Amino acid sequence: MAADHFDEAIRPVALGVEPDAHGQAALLLAESILHALVDTAVLTNAEAIEVVTAATDVKREVATAAGESIGRMEESLGLLKRMTASFESDGTTPRPATEPHFPRLGE
Repeated sequence: MAADHFDEAIRPVALGVEPDAHGQAALLLAESILHALVDTAVLTNAEAIEVVTAATDVKREVATAAGESIGRMEESLGLLKRMTASFESDGTTPRPATEPHFPRLGE
C-alpha cells in the first residue's frame, strides 16, 4: 500500500468490535504479494487491478449465494476497493512487449 494512503486504510473500530485477525493478516499478505509482483514486473498495475476486480466479482457472487448480510458484504467490498485504489495511485509503468512476463525464469 502506498505510504500516502496508509492513514486512510487505518480506521478506528468501536470498542468490542475488532476485525478478524486471520482475515486482516490474509488481506495484508495478499496485497503485499500483489505489490511485490508489480514491483518485480511479473504483473503490471493494470493486471493487479484485474486480479482485485475479479476478487470483487467473486465476493459479490459468493456473498449473495451464501445469504451474507449486505453490511458485511459492503465492508469486504470496501476493503477491496481501497486495495484497488492503492494500485491506481501507484501509477502504471507499462512493461515492454519484448520483456518476458516472468523475467527471473531465464536467469
